[in-house]
Formats: sequence, C-alpha cells, structure tokens
Amino acid sequence: MERVTTFKLLGVHVAKDLKWAQHVDAISSKAASRLHFLKLLKHSGASLDDLLCFYKTVVRPVLEYACPAWHSSLTTGQSKALEAIQRRAMVIIFAHSDYEMSLMLAGLDTLEERRAQLTELFFRRSVLREGSCLYYLLPDKRDSSVTDRL
Repeated sequence: MERVTTFKLLGVHVAKDLKWAQHVDAISSKAASRLHFLKLLKHSGASLDDLLCFYKTVVRPVLEYACPAWHSSLTTGQSKALEAIQRRAMVIIFAHSDYEMSLMLAGLDTLEERRAQLTELFFRRSVLREGSCLYYLLPDKRDSSVTDRL
C-alpha cells in the first residue's frame, strides 16, 4: 500500500496530520477561478439578483462543501482566506459598499457564521436524532434539577 501525505476523498483534501491547509488552498483556488465568471456576468450587464444567484449557487457551495468535517479545525488564517473569497465576490457585486454593508444588502452571513450554522445543523440531524446510529455514543441526559444547583 502506498503512503501519501494527502488524498482527496469525496472532494475533500485530507492530510495525514488532519490539517486543512491543502484543502483550503484547493477550494480557494477553485472558488477564485469562478469569481472570474462572476466578473464576466457583471460586465455583461447581469442584474444584481442574477449576480447574487450565481454567487450563491456556483461560488459559495465550493467554499462550504463538507464543512462539518473541517470547519472546527481551521486556523484563523485559513478562515480569513476563505472569507477573502466572499469579500472579493461582494466587491464585484456591490462595487461601492464595504463588506459588512454588502452582506447586509445581499442578506448573507459571513462564511464563518454560515459554516458554524451548517455544522450545527448537521450535528442536530445526524447525531442528536434518536434514530441516528451515532446517538448511542452520547452520554445520558443529566438531571436538570441537579445541574441547575451547580
């Protein structure tokens, strides 16, 4: 069997040390190349709604794919690198607004907030549901009358 330092499993670059630098680099590059098409759409006169739709359906999914597996292990720098892609998209779409205003106008959250929401949703659906095969790994629920006194 060949030993490798990283491998791609279902579109996620997994390193032998479970660090996500190569994965973040790969998805950043892929998403950045899609921003080129967002620019082309903007220059061709596409509406604001069309630009946002393109971003939400073509660019953002690349930045979020399988994030419950890797979100909590990102460094601050990696998280900022991913956020920079969304920041660039907002500059393309809303040329004269700052990032926070652009997010508000678009009705979007930061990527970090969105990844946290997606991770929590995955946990609720996959682990906390009683029929889940992972549910039995959770400790028994504690008696709130005891924990409230602590």
